[in-house]
Amino acid sequence: MDRPEFYRFHQGENILPFASDEYEARLSLLRADMAALGVNACVFTSMHNIAYYSGFLYCAFGRPYGLVVTQTDSVTMSAGIDAAQPWRRSHGDSITYTDWQRDNYWRAVQSVTGSNQTIGYEADHLTLAQKALLDAFLSPKSCVDIAPATMRRRMHKSDAELKLIRAAAQVADVGGYAIKDAVRAGTREIDVAMAGRDAMELEIAKRFPDAEYRDTWVWFQSGINTDGAHNPVTSRVLQSGDILSLNTFPMISGYYTALERTMFVETVDPDSLKIWEANVAAHEYGMSLLKPGVSCAEVTEQINTFFAERDLLQYRTFGYGHSFGVLSHYYGREAGLELREDIDTVLEPGMVISMEPMLTIPEGTAGAGGYREHDILIINEDGNENITGYPYGPSFNVV
Repeated sequence: MDRPEFYRFHQGENILPFASDEYEARLSLLRADMAALGVNACVFTSMHNIAYYSGFLYCAFGRPYGLVVTQTDSVTMSAGIDAAQPWRRSHGDSITYTDWQRDNYWRAVQSVTGSNQTIGYEADHLTLAQKALLDAFLSPKSCVDIAPATMRRRMHKSDAELKLIRAAAQVADVGGYAIKDAVRAGTREIDVAMAGRDAMELEIAKRFPDAEYRDTWVWFQSGINTDGAHNPVTSRVLQSGDILSLNTFPMISGYYTALERTMFVETVDPDSLKIWEANVAAHEYGMSLLKPGVSCAEVTEQINTFFAERDLLQYRTFGYGHSFGVLSHYYGREAGLELREDIDTVLEPGMVISMEPMLTIPEGTAGAGGYREHDILIINEDGNENITGYPYGPSFNVV
């Protein structure tokens, strides 16, 4: 039996998050960057860049996946176990590699890149083992880290991306209202989280009937579990007076949005209310600072001063916001657009960024718990547009 190293298995129609001209525009900018850097072919391996340039969001399960872009071609590389699904979800060509022999993935890649070329790769993603295989199979003349250039491109959203992000922010709000309806003393965190997740998935299916549905999730924390922003859901039972952290995360075709709110069950004590109101004030102040021409570091320092004046800065746990787009808690991040002291990126129209101050007051201290508010803002010519609709603050979120 003749068993090929790779082949093309194309059946069905292409179904993509965006129109073809959106992907062609992204590829055109990428090819301009490639030409400027002297790169003949890019070998992308990360979920975020493959999804950004092709629309295909892979499920690795231990197998390598890729996207090869040259000045003329754009080809996704996927494992035979996926059959034609990668083709249906890819802009451009798609090659399937077989596992009859080891490293057919790299043989498929080489069929597009050729040998002795200057190869662009993602130094922040490609493992040492896979980089050694790239060198062995492609025999590159040289290699260039293309990740920083692609991250800069992803930070600026197209009109099509902004339309999707606006819709996704509304889906996050739907999850927030479902969570509020489910909150009551005696209910477990997991039950509340499921209510929010189910509501969002149904809303996504209604708004995006041709999408693939996966990865939407909720982090809903109570009491001591609110101390970390990324603490997983547990079966802890809600009690009257508990501080709560509502966090909804709809995922639509690889695009991430979020809603985060501080809540209390039935009542909030005076010490907690004071901390909460201070964090809300910082949130509002921070949103007022997000405008074109201001650097991430400058915004951070101003909010730091705001908290320091109230003797709260020592309770801050992370940066004050980050970019949105093709990213997730397990892949991808536009680290060049985060509100931190060490990021000097200047805000520009078309960027999307959150404002999310968080204070963690240790157990045994008055007002103990984690306080978080989170809105998504699109930077425009005049300042910003807040696309989060769910209310924040004590008047709405003492449930």
